[in-house]
Amino acid sequence: MKLIIALFVVLFQVSVFAQDAVIAVGAAEQDKDKLVIDDPEFNNLTGDQKRLASELTEVLRNDFIFYKHKFNTVDYSDKGKKSYNFPDVEKWKAGGVTYFVATEMGNAGAGVEAKVKVWSVLTNKELLSKSWRVAPSELRSMGHQISDAIYRSITGKASIFNSKIVFVSDRTTKGRDIEKELYIMDFDGRRVDKLTNFNSVVISPAISPDNSKVMFSLIAAKKDLSRNKVRMIKNIDLKMFDLKTKKMTTISERPGINSGAIFSANEGLIYLTLSYSGNADIYEMNTATGAMKKVTSHYGDDVDPSITRDGKMMAFLSNRPGRAHVYTMDPSDTEKSVKRVSFVGQFNAAPRFSPDGKEIAFTSWVDNGFDLYRIGADGNNLVRLTKNFGSNEEPSYSGDGEFIIFTSKRVVNRKAVQDIYIMNREGEILGQLTQDFGRCFSPQWTNL
Repeated sequence: MKLIIALFVVLFQVSVFAQDAVIAVGAAEQDKDKLVIDDPEFNNLTGDQKRLASELTEVLRNDFIFYKHKFNTVDYSDKGKKSYNFPDVEKWKAGGVTYFVATEMGNAGAGVEAKVKVWSVLTNKELLSKSWRVAPSELRSMGHQISDAIYRSITGKASIFNSKIVFVSDRTTKGRDIEKELYIMDFDGRRVDKLTNFNSVVISPAISPDNSKVMFSLIAAKKDLSRNKVRMIKNIDLKMFDLKTKKMTTISERPGINSGAIFSANEGLIYLTLSYSGNADIYEMNTATGAMKKVTSHYGDDVDPSITRDGKMMAFLSNRPGRAHVYTMDPSDTEKSVKRVSFVGQFNAAPRFSPDGKEIAFTSWVDNGFDLYRIGADGNNLVRLTKNFGSNEEPSYSGDGEFIIFTSKRVVNRKAVQDIYIMNREGEILGQLTQDFGRCFSPQWTNL
């Protein structure tokens, strides 16, 4: 048992290089639309309401900075000029502005009524006209909702602004008693909430397609009653937490590993790694009936599955060639169409599909450090995403496929702090999301 758990930890946390490849960091910059979010117009507001309105405007502006690869958010406000009802489109057009956002903030109890209009300057067309009531306690959540509405009116697509990030942190560790608990925060690292209080070690969270549930594994001490003897052993059990009802259930507690679980596109089905029969393999499980089907069956250890949204392709980590590399397969049957797709690095880890299923992001050990790569699901078009940025692991795509969050140690040593960072899919690092929050692990983005 100790050997199996040790191998599991190695496969998940050590990633490392074997074949030279032509690798590039990032890609060419695309043309950007110039976006102006004007200063708000105040309509009969108190001093506190004016501050709230100004803070709300800053949330909108800061949100769009994340999409800097698409928008050049510029300060082009009409100081002292009313722009909400009387837009000066020709002036904006002369200034090269593509989209203009005007807001009027009115009195709404302790909060404000935020009226928002969005114009396409080139077509002189109003894209959005809507109002929201914003209470002081809802500043950030409502700000993200308004930002998403602005983004949708321009692009026709959902943004990351309403999404959340689930992650693990050891910030409650005391001395040698390591504790890792589950947390959730806004996409920008704000409003962090604690989800679990096991005083133990939580690993490998996964989000359900409807964002209502989180699966994770718990390394728990249990009584072993075998051999007519009572002793304490450690086991990796699979749990599920309902974010709405706060109800916790145990999904699998077979001896050994019950981990690396992910939700299927088919409701009620999950994929997980089990080791109760010997080495680690990936299984499909019906959570309602407990019925299982073996997906991988090999003398090598197969762990850490990721599946496309249509459920037709699975990526996973396997040490079949002697060290851990990324494979793909058709999960509809055991060992169907298995193919190795990664050949960079001595070890790989944490393969994660993009939302459209066309790419896989993963970790590899190259040049004496962990770095992030993405590759086509067919094994072509390898791109190096990080270089000379410390040690970088555990990628997770945003729901729109535009961004990747990951964990990083800025210096490579055992005492280094590990935080969560965000980059766009081309490898441009946009910022640090956690700070002074212990060592952070396994960030997972909620779905859009």
